[in-house]
Amino acid sequence: MENQLHWVMGVSFNDDPMRARTRAAAQNLAVRKHITLNLIRLDPIKRKGSIKTRRIIAATSDRYREELFGIK
Repeated sequence: MENQLHWVMGVSFNDDPMRARTRAAAQNLAVRKHITLNLIRLDPIKRKGSIKTRRIIAATSDRYREELFGIK
């Protein structure tokens, strides 16, 4: 399970070259990325596309983010 999660984080968030070095930055970013990953996986409307694609759509679409958070 851990290897699969590491692979998903590496591909979806380009996590491997990440170099957060100040205080708790790495841990804070990891928590935010896991929350984002879980929101996308729990999307009530199943959509086509990879997690990486849906993450990019969520970053650019207010409507999609609202649906993920259950606002609309």
